[in-house]
Amino acid sequence: MIRIALTGSIGMGKSTVAKMFEKVGIPVFDADAEVRRLQGPGGALVERIEKRFPGTTRGGAVDRDALSSRVLGDPDELAALEALVHPAVHHERTRFIVQNGAAPALLFDIPLLFETGGEAVFDKVIVVSAPPDVQRARVLARPGMDDAKLDAILARQMPDSEKRKRADFVIETGIDLSTTEKQVGHILYCLGLARGG
Repeated sequence: MIRIALTGSIGMGKSTVAKMFEKVGIPVFDADAEVRRLQGPGGALVERIEKRFPGTTRGGAVDRDALSSRVLGDPDELAALEALVHPAVHHERTRFIVQNGAAPALLFDIPLLFETGGEAVFDKVIVVSAPPDVQRARVLARPGMDDAKLDAILARQMPDSEKRKRADFVIETGIDLSTTEKQVGHILYCLGLARGG
């Protein structure tokens, strides 16, 4: 089994690329979706987050905006949140690997892969990248996002240029979707997971 990590900064198009891998039958573990589930209604982390960050849950789920404003810009609070979240996500990732043990490859969509030093456990790392103006426009189009919030997020992410240097493969997403799909097809071919080039 080939374990592939997919990473890239916010707004680079990871979700779109992950769907392209899923479409050809490669199981995808989405770390962000897992966090949302763990913090959602009845999620395993809701009580623990409320205990550590009082007032950040509402109706049995984490209020992501309240939690974000509590930890963004405060390294100690952010570290305390990560100490709760990362082990829980790691547990779910292990369960995903066991459940898909027969698959020839698994894709792990992990936004903060390099920032958390997690790349060592993967066979290949793919970085999704787009020009800064494209990235900014995509992110600012999201509900509840503004320049200050985006800048705070980018401040804790490794620069795109550094991620590109560390990647085994780079997928450019600032272009049309068909070109991005061709890049995915090329990677699948290089990894022995598809025919043709």
